[in-house]
Amino acid sequence: MTTLKDVADLANVPMLSAFHALKNGDSIDDETRQRVLKSAETLKYKLRITQIDVADLAGVAKGTVSYALNDSDLITEATRLKVREAAAILGYRLNTIARNLRKNQAGAIGYSWHVADDPSLMNNLLDRFIYRVTMSAEEEGFHLLTFIQPQENAEKVYDDLISTNRVDGFILSDISYNDPRVARLTKIGAPFVAFGGMYVENAQFAYADVDGKKGVELVMNHLLTMGHERIGMLNWYPGWPVGDAREAGYREAMHKAGIQIHPDWIGYTPNILRSAAAATEQLMSTKHTPTAIICTNDVMAFGAKTYFDQVGLQLGKDVALTGYDDDPTSEFLGITSVRQPVDAVAATTFDLLLGEINGDTRDERQVIFEPTLVVRHSTLK
Repeated sequence: MTTLKDVADLANVPMLSAFHALKNGDSIDDETRQRVLKSAETLKYKLRITQIDVADLAGVAKGTVSYALNDSDLITEATRLKVREAAAILGYRLNTIARNLRKNQAGAIGYSWHVADDPSLMNNLLDRFIYRVTMSAEEEGFHLLTFIQPQENAEKVYDDLISTNRVDGFILSDISYNDPRVARLTKIGAPFVAFGGMYVENAQFAYADVDGKKGVELVMNHLLTMGHERIGMLNWYPGWPVGDAREAGYREAMHKAGIQIHPDWIGYTPNILRSAAAATEQLMSTKHTPTAIICTNDVMAFGAKTYFDQVGLQLGKDVALTGYDDDPTSEFLGITSVRQPVDAVAATTFDLLLGEINGDTRDERQVIFEPTLVVRHSTLK
């Protein structure tokens, strides 16, 4: 079989010059291009990069290329990097279809988009999470298959995808108490990892999570330091681990500060701007009006700000307001928020899943990250 190196040798040019000439690269002069094209015609060669070409450019044996691109421990890190650099220059991708057939894998992982409270609302945190998961997956030759999870009999779609070998495993989010997806996937032995799970009692599955209770405690300590005592809270309705944990953080912080929580200081709302605005109005209509409101989601904070704007209250001056997730809009509006290390969570989530899929279960299957507080003018007087 004729190789790119054969063409380069016949044209008496470096291998990369032959490659760029056949790719019509601008860096090659016309004389060199013509020599390469003539050599390719003589040898009846058409440009199609193979592992042999990568091996020739890297100066290694053909078998070494396969070892390097499959992360084998049989070669040194220096050789691995050299091969990967050569593959990148030539634009070579490992034949993941053939590799997956050998491993009996689909080369895909599943993730479901849930029905949102408001279909027009985008969750930027999950958007970024899935984007980063996709990047991590594609580095390992996997792709992400997204699907809509029905509200009824949600487990069936998971059964269908895994039984027909369309995916090798799943990433779950929005974990609930006694989550039927977790129970079903555990029962059938399907690989999965969750984004969330630290507040599910006796969780026996792999997950990566961010300490939401700690995030609220950071907010509360900041507000208490600023002199606030009448602090209200907007949260999701009870019964969801994430929201329950964040409310627990709020209650414990108030208790430690020796402040009794007024019954009307906690409002519940879905992630809908108008609902959050209405809940804020209700909180601010109580006899003991809060001087600060913390929200367990940035969308709630945006709804609260809408109400404050309508009644002429200035953030930071008349009332303090905080969000959660540090949506880019929070930065634009100057709203103090809690930032989650989404990139690290996504990379860890996929790594955990890869271990579950390959039977190489990680020593630490439940990884917890800490959030940080980003202070802006909405809480500064």
